Amino acid sequence: MICEFCSGNTITKHVKRQHWLNGQLYILENVPAEVCSDCGERYFHAVTLDKIDQLLQAEHPVKKTLNVEVVTLA
Repeated sequence: MICEFCSGNTITKHVKRQHWLNGQLYILENVPAEVCSDCGERYFHAVTLDKIDQLLQAEHPVKKTLNVEVVTLA
């Protein structure tokens, strides 16, 4: 696939992704993505994003829980 930002080529990698669902933040590991080898832009297939939503809406194992601060610049 060709990156729409820099026209570089992408390669398939497994990455971490932060994902919001119903006001809850999740961090997922080992998510397949197309990653631009030039600029690093990441692309996720719709099927992958649908699978993430399905996983998170069902009972799922939790590897660990993190405490996250929310800070504003204004």
